[in-house]
Amino acid sequence: MLKVEIWSDIVCPFCYMGKRRFEQGLAQSGLQDTVSIEWKSFQLAPDLKGSREKSLNQFLAEHKQISLAEAEKMNAHVTKMALQDNLAYRLDIAVAANSFDAHRLLHAAKSFGLQNELKEALLAGYFTKGLNLEDHEQLLRISTDCGIPQPDVLEVLQSTMYADDVREDIDLATANGIHAVPFFVVNRKYAISGAQPPEVFQKTLQKVSAESNQENPL
Repeated sequence: MLKVEIWSDIVCPFCYMGKRRFEQGLAQSGLQDTVSIEWKSFQLAPDLKGSREKSLNQFLAEHKQISLAEAEKMNAHVTKMALQDNLAYRLDIAVAANSFDAHRLLHAAKSFGLQNELKEALLAGYFTKGLNLEDHEQLLRISTDCGIPQPDVLEVLQSTMYADDVREDIDLATANGIHAVPFFVVNRKYAISGAQPPEVFQKTLQKVSAESNQENPL
């Protein structure tokens, strides 16, 4: 069994593209049944205080100290890029949001075997529907729709559960020199940085699988 750990932020547009390309590469490798995936937490803007009043375009303009028109142009370019991965981004309606609570829920989802499902739902909700991922009602609905029991979701949202797990993921990333996401680590041996083409993931997975078979022959 190969293990792929993926550091990613739910509000990172390239992380959703990277997820799609990884999935394509995994399918092309033919190793779907021998790969386990674990999503690791990462925050591009950990100090962000989200607001339903502030659009992603506004946040980007302030963060990069550029004009609103320039921010809109940048996001329009990213939207066009996402179309190549069959992702219909709506960055024009996206809102600035702190992803910390969503990451806590991803850790909770792990115990139910629903981490990948929740990751997809959160990314889709944020990038294609303009959902505010700081809104606990939205997080509750998304999580329960994925199959996580409502009492368990509420227990997380009404507490600080899994906060330490999120921070540990981020600290581990820092300790290993991971400063940008998405970042993929296969069997703690090979690393792939960024939303690479599917073929890069395919070849890496096949290489690691072949090496693993040589080290552990039947």
